[in-house]
Amino acid sequence: MLFHVFMDVKIPRDLPAEETAQILAREKAYSQDLQSSGKWRHIWRVAGQYANVSIFDVRDTAELHEILTGLPLFPFMDIKVTPLLRHPSAIRDDDS
Repeated sequence: MLFHVFMDVKIPRDLPAEETAQILAREKAYSQDLQSSGKWRHIWRVAGQYANVSIFDVRDTAELHEILTGLPLFPFMDIKVTPLLRHPSAIRDDDS
């Protein structure tokens, strides 16, 4: 199943810099592993915001929930999830 996920990151300003750096390093490794596996298919930065738009390709909503709650930055995110379905007018067969 494909999901459009908007993640708005709000790291507290009073979080110690060393802790922030450690969280960001874990987040990068975790997200890159998911990208390599094909589960996190696309990620785009939203210009002018500390936010991203991503496309996930997972088995079901339970797997997506597990992935999102496993993000090291999860406690500092507002997340909006939208399930996606193939449009009947789509001409590509390789992106479902």
